[in-house]
Amino acid sequence: MPGRALCELRPFAAARPHRARDGTDAGRLSVACGKMERMSQEQRDRADEAPPELPEYAERVLDVAERIPPGRVMTYGDVAEWLGEGGPRQVGRVMALYGSAVPWWRVVRADGALLPGHELRALEHYRDETTPLREAGRSAEGHLPRLDMRRARWDGSGAAGGLGGGAAHT
Repeated sequence: MPGRALCELRPFAAARPHRARDGTDAGRLSVACGKMERMSQEQRDRADEAPPELPEYAERVLDVAERIPPGRVMTYGDVAEWLGEGGPRQVGRVMALYGSAVPWWRVVRADGALLPGHELRALEHYRDETTPLREAGRSAEGHLPRLDMRRARWDGSGAAGGLGGGAAHT
């Protein structure tokens, strides 16, 4: 589409040192919009700074994710409904960008399917926490189980300190 950027430029916080073939430090490399280039001194300085503060909405989403008890889950939509703002896509975006610091496997798709690309890691967590699962049938793609949403879904009741929103739908 005309006038629309194809990718979002981000600060080079994830830039890493690059070693030349002879083992010497060749500076830092950055990847932006699929283009690899050497970083300027200004970009290297920014990469060493502390990451910017999380947006308030992201903080609230992550707070809910941290409060979900082991062995229970909430859907992206449940979290948004509980907070009273945003929707499943906004919650999913927050979890994709910032969710690695919280129990991300407890915020799930409404159909109980395991998060694509993270199925085995999530499954390990679910088994450790004895999260209710439904075994996959032989015809299921990859033969991976799904979450038993009827038994695993948490409505936020009994949350320590309260979640500060309405009750999630069940």
